Amino acid sequence: MEYINDRSLHIGCHLSSSKGFEHMGKEALSIGANTFQFFTRNPRGGKAKDIDQKDVQAFLKLAEENHFAKLVAHAPYTVNPCSKEPKTREFARMIIEDDLNRLEYIPGNYYNFHPGSHVGQGMEIGIEIISDLLNDLIKPDQSTIVLLETMSGKGSEVGSRFEELKAIIDRIQIKDRIGVCMDTCHINDAGYDIVKNLDGVLSEFDEIIGLDKLYAVHINDSLNPVSAHKDRHAKIGEGHIGLEGICQVINHPKLRHLPFILETPNDLNGYQNEITMLRERFLG
Repeated sequence: MEYINDRSLHIGCHLSSSKGFEHMGKEALSIGANTFQFFTRNPRGGKAKDIDQKDVQAFLKLAEENHFAKLVAHAPYTVNPCSKEPKTREFARMIIEDDLNRLEYIPGNYYNFHPGSHVGQGMEIGIEIISDLLNDLIKPDQSTIVLLETMSGKGSEVGSRFEELKAIIDRIQIKDRIGVCMDTCHINDAGYDIVKNLDGVLSEFDEIIGLDKLYAVHINDSLNPVSAHKDRHAKIGEGHIGLEGICQVINHPKLRHLPFILETPNDLNGYQNEITMLRERFLG
């Protein structure tokens, strides 16, 4: 299967990393995917599995032979680098540092994380803490690009507004190793109307952050309407964004070259159906 060319759709889903990279690669190919996302460790945190060098080499060979797009590694949900609790911040530092070191075994991919919640400290302080941590951990010789995920704006989350992500990026010293992953459910819930005004949303992103900093997209429908400030993903076509809204995203000339990752509430068969459906609607 050779999917990657100038006119192809780079699409995958979230896969379990419990059986290793080669297994994930084969699983992705079996459902028509040419990229995938995985948790670097248990999504609730904890120690990561030891790296299996043979597994890594087998995957790298498989990925090269099948022209995989960039992969997206996802930090655990428990990581909150701007918590008001020093112990929680130190946990986030330990996880992110370890993850970035481990990702060099599969070089040149992306590391995505939720910027976190300032928990009453205020947005400016949250942004400062996140930026300081990333400046300590991002190294000039690393091949991995760190992605800040757009958030829905529930509670005291940082990153639901483009201005907040811009403020973090502006503070980062090694700017060619920082970027953004846009989540369709999250930005819908945050108040960006990608169904009725996708061009406007992307223009706003470009003016504030710059589309050159957008490296990946999570494609999810949303159970909630625009500006709900919640975060409940829906299967494609079963939410307020809808199939046509998602198709606008994957076919937009400013986005269509990016890797798209499904995080919809699905099993493997469900992901395969969505990938097939979106490939059929992709104007390649």
